[in-house]
Amino acid sequence: MKKRIFEIDFLRFIAIILMIIYHFAYDIKYYWTQNINLEGLFLGIIVNTAQFLFIFVSGISSGFSRNSFKRGLRVFGVGILITIATYIFIRDEYVRFGILHFLGVCMMLYPLLSKLNNRILIAFAIISYYLGYIFKNITVDTFLFVPLGVCYKGFISIDYFPIFPYISYFILGILAYKSFYSKGRILIPVKGRFKIVEFISRNSLLIYIIHQPIFIGLIYLLRNLQK
Repeated sequence: MKKRIFEIDFLRFIAIILMIIYHFAYDIKYYWTQNINLEGLFLGIIVNTAQFLFIFVSGISSGFSRNSFKRGLRVFGVGILITIATYIFIRDEYVRFGILHFLGVCMMLYPLLSKLNNRILIAFAIISYYLGYIFKNITVDTFLFVPLGVCYKGFISIDYFPIFPYISYFILGILAYKSFYSKGRILIPVKGRFKIVEFISRNSLLIYIIHQPIFIGLIYLLRNLQK
């Protein structure tokens, strides 16, 4: 994308900020044993909004990518590295199929999905969302269906984004791209540049990778200083 589109950068910027807030609260609760209600209304809205925006904007951005499949393969590869790292350091709750695995798969599927007409995409989004609620109530004896949203007994992971229902958010992003941006329409024309918004949006993957180790490191440092 040669010329950045403010509204897309801004949505990704908001998603990053909300993600950082939620993960900071999560880390304080589990690594500093502070009483924080992660299931409360405020943090619930934050995490659900961040998840939707991340995936939705990814669906839009895939339309601007020169090679969505290659980009998705790269993102999926980073997800595999996170799986290895969390398996080494966390083991029981390591990431089997997290947000980067999921986004990588969606990006690789984009060339196929983008060829479908809008009515089929809408139907697929609705079916995918519904399947997510069906699959989460099914338990099997194998890990093979974890990416689809069907888990085995005792499954636990600190980051889990199955294809169903979350691919429905990605499809909404595809629909937004096809309906507006592929036709050269910009919903919020803005003059000038917002460098901090652009910087965070452009480096969202790097921020996602490094922010948790930084938070956990700071928490352990503060805990040691209190002793």
